Amino acid sequence: MASGSSLKIGILVPSSNTAVEPLTISLLSSLSPNVTVHFSRFTVTQISLSPDALSQFTFDRILAAAQLLADAKVDVIGWSGTSAGWLGFDNDEELCRLITETTGGIPATTSTLALNKAFEKLEVKDFALVTPYIDDVQAKIVDIYTKAGYTVKAESHLKRSENHSIASVDEQTLNSQVAEVMKTDGVKAVTTFCTNLKAAQQVEKWEAEYGVPVLDTVATVVWDCLKIVGWDASRIKGWGKMFEL
Repeated sequence: MASGSSLKIGILVPSSNTAVEPLTISLLSSLSPNVTVHFSRFTVTQISLSPDALSQFTFDRILAAAQLLADAKVDVIGWSGTSAGWLGFDNDEELCRLITETTGGIPATTSTLALNKAFEKLEVKDFALVTPYIDDVQAKIVDIYTKAGYTVKAESHLKRSENHSIASVDEQTLNSQVAEVMKTDGVKAVTTFCTNLKAAQQVEKWEAEYGVPVLDTVATVVWDCLKIVGWDASRIKGWGKMFEL
């Protein structure tokens, strides 16, 4: 798709998330009016490994929200969420397949699959993980990435499970988390791994300060949506080096 044409991006959002929409709109503002972004929600209120929390991510709920985006005839759909971090990458791969099948052919991606694509392009296997999550969720994310051949060199998490509260994490706290993980030798990249963190707008500052790529999961899904439809992502400035890939 040529960068001079119009593009409609559909984004799936956890219901209790208040960061994705304003950040995504700001991120894409330089491409307006040619690029528009449209949102659909499904219920997510808690992040844990309990059966009730895991059931929030059943495919039928997400596919119903995706179909609403298809009604708007979007060109690509992105799940702006990191649940594959504890459910497994294959879960998101199957979700994307089902979204495309259910919506009559609309391509799909997710924050986590997009993050992994960015890691691959950067040839990064050793990274630091910054999240707001509780202990067992964080441990599961580390385990899944380790089994996939990555090394989580350092991690920081805030032990929060109520999703709505995550958006209240302030800039000072995020700065401290990133500073903490960057004390470890051998970190080749940092990911802020939660789409309810207000972190994407700080990526360029952190990259300048620490000299490594910082990949935020609100931004990764937007980057991959643009790449999937052949749009020039490098036109987005001020949101990190990933958009130059």
